[in-house]
Amino acid sequence: MADSKSPRGAFAARKLYRKRQKFRWSDRKYLIRKLQLKKKVDPLMGAPQARGIVLEKVGVESRQPNSAVRKCVRVQLIKNGKQVTAFLPGDGSLNYVDEHDEVIIEGIGGTLGRSMGDLPGVRYKVVKVNGVPLNLLITGKRQKPVR
Repeated sequence: MADSKSPRGAFAARKLYRKRQKFRWSDRKYLIRKLQLKKKVDPLMGAPQARGIVLEKVGVESRQPNSAVRKCVRVQLIKNGKQVTAFLPGDGSLNYVDEHDEVIIEGIGGTLGRSMGDLPGVRYKVVKVNGVPLNLLITGKRQKPVR
């Protein structure tokens, strides 16, 4: 029989449980979940989407080996006043977003909430503009409401 460091026997359950609990803290996902680091650090505070006001339009240069200026907007979130950069997906979507528009942003889909692809420092994308989905504006199925 192999020599195990774990206790074995009829009354070893509590000891095994406590040992397992202690070692779970070395798992990164467990640590982030238990200490609620997502809510503390994330500008969206753990929410899937957030509303914000467009402050300015910016062009973000893409990373090597690509060469392009990706169209983004600086957004100030309504819930906590934090400013984030959000990507505008779709061809010509910059024409449908103006300053002081109300937009809804969500995560861009990178690993563990980080940035995706060749966009440095951009973690979010615009989904709706003034309550209208951005993809419907681009395809011409809906008009942007005047506010």
